[in-house]
This record gives sequence, structure tokens and C-alpha cells, in this order.
Amino acid sequence: MFDKDQSIHNYFEQAPEAILIFQDDELVASNALAQTLENKLNFSPQYLIEIVQATLSRHHDRDRCQHCRVIDSMTDFSMPVLSQCTDSQLTNYAMTYTVLDAASNTFALTLKSCGAIDRVNMLADRRKQSCAINAAQEQARKTISADLHDSIAQGVYAAIMGVRKLNESCCCEGANVMRKRTGIIEAQLRDTLHEVKDMAINVRPSVLDAFGLVEAFKTLAERIETATGVTITVAGNATGDNLTPAVQNTLYRIAQEAINNVLKHAEATEVLLLFVEHQHYVSLQIVDNGVGFEVADHQAFNGHSLGLHDMADRIKALNGVFEIDSKLDIGTTITVKFPIKVMEGSLPDA
Repeated sequence: MFDKDQSIHNYFEQAPEAILIFQDDELVASNALAQTLENKLNFSPQYLIEIVQATLSRHHDRDRCQHCRVIDSMTDFSMPVLSQCTDSQLTNYAMTYTVLDAASNTFALTLKSCGAIDRVNMLADRRKQSCAINAAQEQARKTISADLHDSIAQGVYAAIMGVRKLNESCCCEGANVMRKRTGIIEAQLRDTLHEVKDMAINVRPSVLDAFGLVEAFKTLAERIETATGVTITVAGNATGDNLTPAVQNTLYRIAQEAINNVLKHAEATEVLLLFVEHQHYVSLQIVDNGVGFEVADHQAFNGHSLGLHDMADRIKALNGVFEIDSKLDIGTTITVKFPIKVMEGSLPDA
């Protein structure tokens, strides 16, 4: 049976922050980490109280005129604590003062290493930068795709029409030779036009913007199946309509990269794209029946060996999960998951 009081006590003792509880400026409780830090950093509980009192005094003296009511109503605030370890190195901590019961003058002091806070902030900054870079890349892809289709492709098409008119108007001797030459030029231009259109689709599929993620999956599958003969099936109950553009783009790129890697390395004859919406998350699985590999043998495996290192970073930046499972002679399954909160707009569109 769940013991609430015991669980709270266990958390208090095992918390990753040092916690000290005072009543009338007397220490009444402290957890294991607080006791360890007290010995390691050579400070006393009374020293911490003096820091709090000095900070409160500065707040009141400086802000009394404009902010005294706000200060008086504050139940917690943070302040830096700089202490010297036994090895003569300075250690920086952030201490939070929290009023637990004003009537009995009971409060808590919580100390957390600034190094840990800095690492979390650095990781958050990296994720923000990754999101910004990905958004810029996706916008660049959209611009390049539009330029390929609207400018270069249209120019090639106009050249084809010009050659065709030249061919139709040719009525002199050697007309057959001229028609043959113009026919060759037209065929070359048509090949170029097809290549440009394929490039535009690879850079940024217009169907993703016009008809959504599932239709983009189906178009991708049909195009690759026609070109390679590999059977690609799209299945699942998810639509992707309630996903942010950033998540949609990432899922499409994952499918694109994964299928390309199947064609290059897996020797598969069938690929399944399974797109499913669960209660708390949405998942995309790319399953193939190829030769597979032993993931355990890739000690440095991080997605790069399958050409998905950048995709894995993008998934992490959006709070997603990236998994790979592979077995020899059976095949490989790539799984991507995003929590429901991503779909509800907790992250900015990118």
C-alpha cells in the first residue's frame, strides 16, 4: 500500500538539492545532501540565515518606496551563495528562500549547484538554437523549392515549347535532320525538367503544405515505389493535422531519410510507414524486412551510422524520442515519438 508520509520523507532525504528547514531561525530538519554540503563547504546554518537576512534587508532598503507591498507579499526568492571548499576552490550555489508558514516563522532554504543549473540552461539554449536553425533551413527549402518550380522549371518548359515550334516551322531541305536535332534537344530539356521537379519535391514537397502529412507520406511512398519497385505501405490512424509545422516537417524528413537508407543499405523488398496517434503521444515507425544489423555492435551508434544524426538532434530539440531496433536477417524498425503536449502548442511553430 502506498505510504504518502514515507514517500515524502524518502524524497526529502534523497532530493538532488540540499534542503534545510528552520523555525524561529533554528534548524529543525535537513536532508542528507544538506548535511554533506555543510561539512564540505564549511558553512553553518546560521551563516545561511545571515545571507537571507542581508538579502531581505537590501530588498527592503532599495525598493521600499516603489515595491514594498510586493516585497512584503513575497513567499520565496533566490540568491547566490559563494563558498570555499576544503581544497581552496570556490563553489557557487543558488539558494532559494521559501516561506512555509509565516505564522510560526517556518521557512526552507534550498541550495542547488549553479553548475547543474548552468548545464540545464546550456542544454535549453542549444535546443532553442537547434529549433531556430531548423526553422531557417525549412524556410530555405521552401524558397528553393518554389524557385526551382516557378523559375527554373518554367524556363526549361518555355525552351521546350520554343524548340517544338522551331521543329514545326522547319520546311527547308534538311528538315528531317533539323527535326532530329530539335527532337534530341527537346528530350534533353524534358529530362532536365523532370530532374528539376524531383529536386523541388525532395527539397520541400508542396503536397505537405497543401494536403498534409499523411498525403505527403503517400506521395513519397508512391514516387519511390514507382522508381525502385520496393513496396512501401502507409498505415495508421493519425492524420497529423493537429501537429505543429516543426513536428510535421521533422516526421516527413525522418521518413524520407529512413526510406533512402533502406534503399541504400537494407536490401529490403517491403517498407511500412506506421503513423499512429496514442493517448499521450504520436508515433511514426518505419519498418523494413531488410538484412538488419546488430545495434549492440555499434558502440558509438548515435544515428549517424544510418545517416540520421541530424534527424535525431531535431527530434530531441522538439522533446521527441528516437529509437532504433534491428535484427540480422529480419529487418530494422525506426521509431519516433512526440508527446501530445507538442501538438497542443507548447512549442513554437518552426
